[in-house]
Amino acid sequence: MSDQSVLDKTFHIIMKQMVETGQAPHYTDLAKELGVSMEEGRQALHDLFSAGIPGWLYPNTDFIVSFAPFNHLPTQFRITIDGEQKWFGQ
Repeated sequence: MSDQSVLDKTFHIIMKQMVETGQAPHYTDLAKELGVSMEEGRQALHDLFSAGIPGWLYPNTDFIVSFAPFNHLPTQFRITIDGEQKWFGQ
């Protein structure tokens, strides 16, 4: 599942959702978007983070905490665009 095109698509799906909603997708969302099984979606998520992207999963889970430049959990670094604040920075 670590095919480069799958990693690129996984990155794009996560970044797109973070930009649009301020929320990180769950691996089941990734699986649906990639057209793969849930386990393959989970593996694609882990493969992406293992590839060294600047971000991390919450320890011992499959939940995205940080995906540069965004943070899924609230931080003191609030990002506001056109008066809308739905993002947090690393």
